[in-house]
Amino acid sequence: MPVRVRYADTDRMGIVYYGNYPIFFEIGRSEYMREKGFTYREFEESGYHLVVVGMEMKYYNAATYDDLLIVKTRVSELKSRGLTFHYIIYCDGNLIVEGKTRHVCVNTNKKPVLIPQHLFNILRDVNTR
Repeated sequence: MPVRVRYADTDRMGIVYYGNYPIFFEIGRSEYMREKGFTYREFEESGYHLVVVGMEMKYYNAATYDDLLIVKTRVSELKSRGLTFHYIIYCDGNLIVEGKTRHVCVNTNKKPVLIPQHLFNILRDVNTR
């Protein structure tokens, strides 16, 4: 997923502010789900949410204004009630940031529930390839 760094994404030194990388992760995650045949909007409309319960990031290089970042996203762990997304962000072939977000599936009452079978099957099939 390509993401162009906006001026608003940078700090006073012209480098992407470290707190903006989770936004890039979210873009990657949303587009990943869209590519698999369902949108996060549809998921929410069916009464479910994926709540972020953990995040890790490791920074390797700086990205700056107007850089074209490539956000690669995959599911690295899948369980009945949650999953982990893994992200790698590159710019011009250089590794910028690597990270993970852990999620728990909840219903509209914010109670942990099983991932809906349809979604689980799609993610399991993708995860085993």
